[in-house]
Amino acid sequence: MIEIKHLSKSFETAGGTVEALKDINLTIEDGDIYGIIGMSGAGKSTLVRCINMLERPTEGSVVINGKEMGSLSAHELREARRDITMIFQGFNLLMQRNCLRNICFPLELAGMKKADARKKAMELLKLVGLPDKAKNYPAQLSGGQQQRIAIARALATNPKVLLCDEATSALDPSTTHSILQLIRDINKKLGITCIIITHQMSVVEEICNHVAILDGGQVAEEGAVGTVFSSPKSQAARRLVFPQGEDEMVSNPGTEARIRVIFNGAKAAGTPLIATMASEKHILVNILSASTRAIEDRAYGSMLLGVPGGPDVVKETIEYLTGVPDVIVEEV
Repeated sequence: MIEIKHLSKSFETAGGTVEALKDINLTIEDGDIYGIIGMSGAGKSTLVRCINMLERPTEGSVVINGKEMGSLSAHELREARRDITMIFQGFNLLMQRNCLRNICFPLELAGMKKADARKKAMELLKLVGLPDKAKNYPAQLSGGQQQRIAIARALATNPKVLLCDEATSALDPSTTHSILQLIRDINKKLGITCIIITHQMSVVEEICNHVAILDGGQVAEEGAVGTVFSSPKSQAARRLVFPQGEDEMVSNPGTEARIRVIFNGAKAAGTPLIATMASEKHILVNILSASTRAIEDRAYGSMLLGVPGGPDVVKETIEYLTGVPDVIVEEV
């Protein structure tokens, strides 16, 4: 378990003190895939660097598996960091070493025999799907392949925590999907806790179980991904979930009543709910705005409907939609 308690981080600059993080409190359970998302400058990378003590918090603490990281000696911290590895946007591979030797590098630093290190590295190459790239150099690989090698290197010391700092930001959508799938597979096979630092909502939607939204160095909102995305409460969360604006209204609403339909994990992800209602109940509505997404075959998000026809039609519409499991309906 990772416990971040009242963590703050300030930097002294020529222009004065900059508060990068302010009173951060988070708990990340073992084996979770936890997303930390925010706009540029929100403090995401500073937070992840505080977790492994590459940056020392100004205040507060980071406790990992019962160890308060800030109180460890230099030797104890080096030992603890073997359990906490990191991958980056820029891959950070050693260009003068081939892929096998890149993966061997942390094992060599740990004092492992060369033959044992090579055997372990070959196993990791198979795990990340690149057993035929052992003798290739990083410059001969695509960006996605380089990130796979970086992941293999990060796994070499059998870590308990994998920190991913914008690890897919430099990749195209298809390659991003394959890397996220690899991280999910590693999480399931090895039980590693994964912390995903990103500014991309699509990354959090695809892979994370829980998410914290940072805004101005503070936690604006946190919780299960489905809960946060289906009903964001903070302004920062709404900006991320509804980047085009929430519930944008048509210019001339006329006499329509308006109802908001909130999908909170409904299995209706593949069901034409509005069309089915029209067919079964002969209720015709206007979709004024919608922001929904499927996460693990369940629907999250909301839809704003215009309902013509008077109070009886509105009542019938609400009764029909509230009969769908995990759907919340409210008149607005």
